[in-house]
Amino acid sequence: MTAKTSAPARRQRIPAALLIPALLGLAFLTLPLAGLLIRAPWSTMPQRLAEPEVLDALRLSLVTATASTGLCLLFGIPIAWLLARVEFRGRSLVRALVTVPLVLPPVVGGVALLLVFGRGGLVGAWLDEAFGITLPFSTAGVVLAMTFVAMPFLVVSVEGALRGADIRYEEAAATLGAGRWTVFTRVTLPLVAPGIAAGAVLCWARALGEFGATITFAGNFPGRTQTMPLAVYLALETDLEAAIVLSLILLAASVTVLACLRERWTATP
Repeated sequence: MTAKTSAPARRQRIPAALLIPALLGLAFLTLPLAGLLIRAPWSTMPQRLAEPEVLDALRLSLVTATASTGLCLLFGIPIAWLLARVEFRGRSLVRALVTVPLVLPPVVGGVALLLVFGRGGLVGAWLDEAFGITLPFSTAGVVLAMTFVAMPFLVVSVEGALRGADIRYEEAAATLGAGRWTVFTRVTLPLVAPGIAAGAVLCWARALGEFGATITFAGNFPGRTQTMPLAVYLALETDLEAAIVLSLILLAASVTVLACLRERWTATP
């Protein structure tokens, strides 16, 4: 007997009531990006990119975003492991506190950082008196602000990877005599490496684009705290073309991030 073949799926006709708002929404999302590309000063782009203000903002953004990502990896992976693998009272509350910066207005985050790490803050006063360390309005303050807003992206990504990992490999390693640290470094981390990589990329991109918490907690001082988003904000008042150039750099970074994460989140089944 020959197997029955299923009839080809009938192409559905798109209702106008859905097509029109879909096209309008697509235009709303893409036209601003197209306008940015159209208005870009392509003929003078190399000279614009070589300007000291642009290079300083770019260098500072890359350095601080990378340092912030390192801190997020250092503290975020243990938090994600705790939330994914340890049962304890109040875990839901801890998870909520960790993810609050995702929905908290960045300016509010900057104010909260000032109240804790400012010269008169809960921790900042002690740091100033004991070690002479002042975090607000410094490059270290930029890194701190970026870390505050970016770490939840890493924690959420790594926690999801840990929950989806097959724990039997870790149990087998423990049965063979491997210690907890060896199991964590030799088995657990390699298992969730794609989740860590994805979280780190998201972390870096979020830190690179941070504005509200940075300008509130660290200020806008060229060469010291003026990152690219802050430079865009300042350039809009004096030099539109410089603002467009900086915006294009941030746009290119965003597109790169999407390309890196395409196989993980945007690939169609």
